[in-house]
Amino acid sequence: MGDLGDKAQEFGGKAKEGIGEAVGNDDLANEGRADQVKAEVKEKLSEAGDAVKGAADKVLGHFKKDD
Repeated sequence: MGDLGDKAQEFGGKAKEGIGEAVGNDDLANEGRADQVKAEVKEKLSEAGDAVKGAADKVLGHFKKDD
């Protein structure tokens, strides 16, 4: 799963987006949306890395059992 920094970036992005929309600042709203996307991508990459590590550990575990 993603780390706390990713969640903070996502939350900050939502806040920027909301404030930008409230005050009519499209640049700030877009920056907030971009922050949310970056946080989501980092989280998905982290999850994928965890899945790969888990699969590798499972394969290595099978080899150890055969020894």
